[in-house]
Amino acid sequence: MALPDPRLLLPRAADRYVGPAIALWFLAAYNVVGTARSLIHVLAPDSGAQSIATMDTSVAGGPNMIALLAQWGGAQLLMAIAIWIVIWRYRGLVPLALLFCAVDNVHRVVIGLAKPLTTVGTPPGSLSWVVAPLCVVVLLLSLLPARDGATGG
Repeated sequence: MALPDPRLLLPRAADRYVGPAIALWFLAAYNVVGTARSLIHVLAPDSGAQSIATMDTSVAGGPNMIALLAQWGGAQLLMAIAIWIVIWRYRGLVPLALLFCAVDNVHRVVIGLAKPLTTVGTPPGSLSWVVAPLCVVVLLLSLLPARDGATGG
């Protein structure tokens, strides 16, 4: 059995992905959600704070929470755009993009433990507990050579 090759994180041919196609498809699906999430944070009147994450924005500082989520959405949108560029043009960087996705979700879990949110319900961000290990598994998969030409191109 082949071992993950960390050299594939920064390949010499960034336009050619040699790993399994499932990693590319996972990254695309992950990024559809990431793009939608970032646009909600930027465009929704409450940035999704109350309507989706169930944070009480009627408290003192509520407008600041909404503003911070909108700014965070802007940063998320930049990451989403970068991932779309990887998917469309620089597929050799799929493993690197997956590394960033994994680290992003691990950060969310760690920061969430250190600075927990008070919400009425369970916000979608709580899925980072599931998404983080999934990203790590797909990252490791992406560092393996594909079998019999089943690459993501």
